[in-house]
Amino acid sequence: MSAKPDLKIVLCSPRGFCAGVVRAIDTVERALDKYGAPVYVRHEIVHNKYVVDGLKKKGAIFVEELAEIPENTTAPVVFSAHGVPKSVPADATSRNLFSLDATCPLVTKVHREAAIHFKRGREIFLIGHSHHPEVVGTLGQLPVGAVTLIETADDAKTIAPKDPNNLAFVTQTTLSIDDTAEIVALLKERFPNINGPHKEDICYATTNRQLAVKKVAPVVDALIVVGAPNSSNSQRLREVAEREGCPIAVLAQRAAEIDWKRFEKITSLGITAGASAPEVIVEEIMDAFAERFTLHVETVSAAEENEFFPLPRQVRPEAAAE
Repeated sequence: MSAKPDLKIVLCSPRGFCAGVVRAIDTVERALDKYGAPVYVRHEIVHNKYVVDGLKKKGAIFVEELAEIPENTTAPVVFSAHGVPKSVPADATSRNLFSLDATCPLVTKVHREAAIHFKRGREIFLIGHSHHPEVVGTLGQLPVGAVTLIETADDAKTIAPKDPNNLAFVTQTTLSIDDTAEIVALLKERFPNINGPHKEDICYATTNRQLAVKKVAPVVDALIVVGAPNSSNSQRLREVAEREGCPIAVLAQRAAEIDWKRFEKITSLGITAGASAPEVIVEEIMDAFAERFTLHVETVSAAEENEFFPLPRQVRPEAAAE
């Protein structure tokens, strides 16, 4: 039997779950523990099939709209980490549904910024991807027409506001740092008085994971991003790897998805994971490579993370003692 070829694995750090994702998943699990099944969740709690399937097995029922939830239920209804339009909690209240808001606090920060700009009479630009649930939620914080979506640099070059001196912008939290910087620079060049966030809207987890990929992508033959196709921050990691010159950059939800022919001749592999991807899948993929290669593992770190977001009050441990 021939010896397995050597493969250097470079793990990106940080990778995987961020504080907002941990809070959202814990909210559903605590609700199941405290109130029992079912717990309804509007939209995927986070964009990861493994996580969603695991919660389904425990008794979570995922719906896209509140209309799918039975009348007169006393079961909790959880809003996903991506945030929801204002109409959703209003609808929940009108139906007397017991709702738990698992919106990431960093998304809520963007909602609040947009509301302040609106109150001050500013025309608002939202830099983001149309139809992504976070963008739908942010647009839905304010009346129709109050916020204009900017998706590309071309949009930033051509947008024609009513009053160029009374503008503000906010951004989706999971965008490419470089793409967003280009769009913001164009807006500031065209509209020098535009108001931006005090602290960047792209969240710490998105930023840190992209910085780690920027370090690793140029020095490996291939890079795998553990994440789902509908996960914005995971797709951005793959794009960052490609932009940094990595010859093979792919997204994989599970080891079974890997096209092994593409990896036959590599001698080094970077691995990262989107903010909604669990570490158990990183381990599963490493095990799959270990069956074919002799692994030599190292870690490259771009930042330390110790962020923590408290759970919604109704499912905090101390709430049980009240």
